[in-house]
Parts: sequence; structure tokens; C-alpha cells
Amino acid sequence: MERVRDVALLPKAHLHLHFTGSMRPTTLLELADKYGVHLPDALTGGEPPKLRATDERGWFRFQRLYDMARSCLRSPEDIQRLVREAAEEDVRDGSGWLEIQVDPTSYAPMLGGLIPALEIILDAVERAARETGLGMRVLVAANRMKHPLDARTLARLAVRYADRGVVGFGLSNDERRGMARDFDRAFSIAREGGLLAAPHGGELTGPASVRDCLDDLHASRIGHGVRAAEDPRLLRKLAERGVTCEVCPSSNVALGVYEKPADVPLRTLYDAGVPMALGADDPLLFGSRLAAQYELARRHHGFTDAELAELARQSVRASAAPGEVKDKLLAGVDDWLATG
Repeated sequence: MERVRDVALLPKAHLHLHFTGSMRPTTLLELADKYGVHLPDALTGGEPPKLRATDERGWFRFQRLYDMARSCLRSPEDIQRLVREAAEEDVRDGSGWLEIQVDPTSYAPMLGGLIPALEIILDAVERAARETGLGMRVLVAANRMKHPLDARTLARLAVRYADRGVVGFGLSNDERRGMARDFDRAFSIAREGGLLAAPHGGELTGPASVRDCLDDLHASRIGHGVRAAEDPRLLRKLAERGVTCEVCPSSNVALGVYEKPADVPLRTLYDAGVPMALGADDPLLFGSRLAAQYELARRHHGFTDAELAELARQSVRASAAPGEVKDKLLAGVDDWLATG
């Protein structure tokens, strides 16, 4: 019988974590009390809220809970606390590299404007990395619910701060709204500025949204991408191009994309040769962090420790980490597998 190793000790990279969604529930309660924000019962009950975002009403409820949580982040000190605690949680789960995703326009009203908001976030990331030893960078994400011109502004801003810790450009929110090609110019700006392209696709809609991210936005990573499993030709395309899907199993189940953990097509993507980077997405709302995603792959999909190690390697290879950081993490994966 194979020895079962602790997945929290497996070195890995975390490539799909949203900013507000990384918050500890206890921190949200403390900040809400500090600012006199009345939170709905779904955010105060001690259990992840019951969500199903596969219809517009459910997605609106998910976004409203997220917005309520974000409204409790009002000062640079709040931002520093969130980032430091997110780093601490990742270190606890074996992460050696974190790319945290943020739309700075969402925080600009509280932090003095768009540029000050991004600078405060980047300063907090630099400080947290120094204090925890975790490699940490930022992926700036546009909101597909807003005008594509807003995305271009964000892309230019992201490129401007590429030497301060921004490594990628994304596109988030309800993929059922707007066409990927409407944001092609923003992604062109980001790519020309040296940033990796990592839009969301293939979560709430089917394989076509993944294909659009590849063909229209020239994505090097896909946020989620699990619905590609429904199209064998698309799976081959992802595998041949080496495009990594940032798969978030607990999130997929919580939002109703799949009914239960065993339904998430991890094995289908893995066996097709599609690189994956498991991610926690929004632990505040979904109730589990990074190591739990690897445990889910083991428990519900029969991934062996050797296969879990390969998932960790894929996450590291798909990251924007410097070569020496990747080498260290990959060596750590080999050690984990060799020694347990």
C-alpha cells in the first residue's frame, strides 16, 4: 500500500486566488465590526454560504456577498493585513509562490484613486513576501462587466507596474456577459508589455469560452477552463499549446458548475495532458484553501502521490516565478515524493 504523504508539505504554486476572497472569515468579522458594516447571515454563520451561481440570480447573490466583504477593506492597514494573512495561509499549505489576482478599480474609491490603490496593494505584497518568505506577485484583472476601454486603462497600468510586481493580466466576472474579443486590445497591450495573459473561461459557460480565450486573447493560462473537458479537440489544443488551466475544484462545486467533487473533470484534463494549477479561488466564500484542492484530487479522483507531485510541478512551471525559484520548488517536489 502506497504511503500517503501530507499534501500541505508538497511545494506548489498558487495561481488562482482572488484578493478579497482570500480573506480569513475572522478578519472579515473584525473589520465589519470596526467599520459598522452589517454583514448578511451568509457571511457570519461560521460556514461557507450556500451558493449556486449557474443562473443570473445566483451569480448576483455571489457578487453581492463578495462586494459586502470588499466594502470592509478601507485603509492601507486593512490591505496589508489581508495580504499578510493570505501569505501566511499559503505558506501553511505548502505554497512557495503566490500570484494574487486583483481589480484595483474596486478598491480605488476607498484608497485615494486607481494608482494609489495599486501601489498600496503592491507595497503590501512586497512587505508580506519579505515577512513570510513566500514568493508573491500580482495579476491585475479587468472586469468583463465593464466597458472594454476600462480594461485597456487597466492593461496600461499593469504594464507600467511590471517592474513593481505585476506579472499578468486577467479578465474576471460573469463570462456569460460580453465577448472575449471585445477585450482583445487590452490583452494585446498587456502581452506587448511582457505580461502573461490569464483570462477566466470555461466555468459558467462551455468549451466555446475557453476557445475564445485562446483564439481572441491568446491566453497562456485559463482561469478555470474545466468545461474544456466537454470537447476532446479543445483538450488536444490545450495540451499541444501547453496552456495551463487554473482549476478550482471546491469553487466549481460551491457555485453549482458540478454537483459534487467527483464530477469535476480533473482526471479527464490530466489524462489528456492538459497542464493544471489547482487553486482555491475565493476561500472566504468557498471554505477551503490550497492544500484542500490537492486532497480533493486524491480522495475523489484517485490521484496518487506521484500524480499530485506532477500537479504541483505543473503549477510551478506555469507560474511567473523566476527560474531559481522554480528550480527550488521543483527540487522540493522531488524531495517530497522521495522522502515523504
